[in-house]
Amino acid sequence: MPDEPISTSLNEVNGASRRQVIAGGLTLVTIAAAGSLLTAGCTSTDAPTFTSHPGVSAMSEGHFVKTKDGTEIFFKDWGPKDAQPIMFHHGWPLSSDDWDTQMLFFVNKGYRVIAHDRRGHGRSSQVSEGHDMDHYASDAFAVVEHLDLKNAVHIGHSTGGGEVARYVAKFGQPSGRAAKAVLVSAVPPLMLKTESNPEGLPMEVFDGFRQGVAGNRAQLYLDVPTGPFYGFNREGATVYPGVIQNWWRQGMTGSAKAHYDGIKAFSETDQTEDLKTITVPTLVLHGDDDQIVPIADSALKSVKLLKNGTLKVYKGYPHGMLTTHADVINPDLLAFIEA
Repeated sequence: MPDEPISTSLNEVNGASRRQVIAGGLTLVTIAAAGSLLTAGCTSTDAPTFTSHPGVSAMSEGHFVKTKDGTEIFFKDWGPKDAQPIMFHHGWPLSSDDWDTQMLFFVNKGYRVIAHDRRGHGRSSQVSEGHDMDHYASDAFAVVEHLDLKNAVHIGHSTGGGEVARYVAKFGQPSGRAAKAVLVSAVPPLMLKTESNPEGLPMEVFDGFRQGVAGNRAQLYLDVPTGPFYGFNREGATVYPGVIQNWWRQGMTGSAKAHYDGIKAFSETDQTEDLKTITVPTLVLHGDDDQIVPIADSALKSVKLLKNGTLKVYKGYPHGMLTTHADVINPDLLAFIEA
């Protein structure tokens, strides 16, 4: 896997074909429908062997804020309270723990760093309802208001990128609290294939994920990180069992209901208008080997809709590149924030 990112113009990447998008979708179908590990390129010795599973205790340092509907949202708040805040928004079905590497990187640079567990995820309340982008964004704003964050940079990964887009458009900009945004391997503008979005993924992909969550999410949450999420199914990939276990741990801590409903949120929410509304500087980062959120139906479209967007494409990088290539991504995030 190449170590160097490439900054790619739209003209260079507009050639990404629908065939590439559907190929990514078929990879997801294989996981969700079959409920078995995507181990193409992984030998049996590559896959993790568990003698005991990591704990899923909900106890951790941090704080909670209660939203208007009574949901308790867990958050971490590290660093100087008078420093510029950076708020991180995690992906499905994970938690704020997925940002630990970035939070440590930026707190050591003198920033105030905040991350929260989305409702129904991690240590936040396992409520029955509200698992949609509007509630996700509103919950994030509850944290922002509680901490009185101003001039904040919001960074979202995957579903968290959708949350950032909705938050900035509906809350961050109108309140004057958002300074910049970053969408990393993010789901906007729309993942689902429709008449107006023929490059999207078919509904069968997401139905398969729902079946996986309902039928045996414990296995699904091993299959996804062992296979396409981090690119561990690619030939020659270095597989890190600890990374796989950590993905499983985060997923199993959350609510099955929240994860099930959240599939609709990340796949069927059309965020075209959110992106058009955003005027703050926005960085769009994506790997061209993302097998979860195909670049042709996400980043390449999002950057066209943003009024002040910049696209950076990383050759050969997977969906989980914030983990696999943090040594490259973190400095790029820092450069954008400090520019």
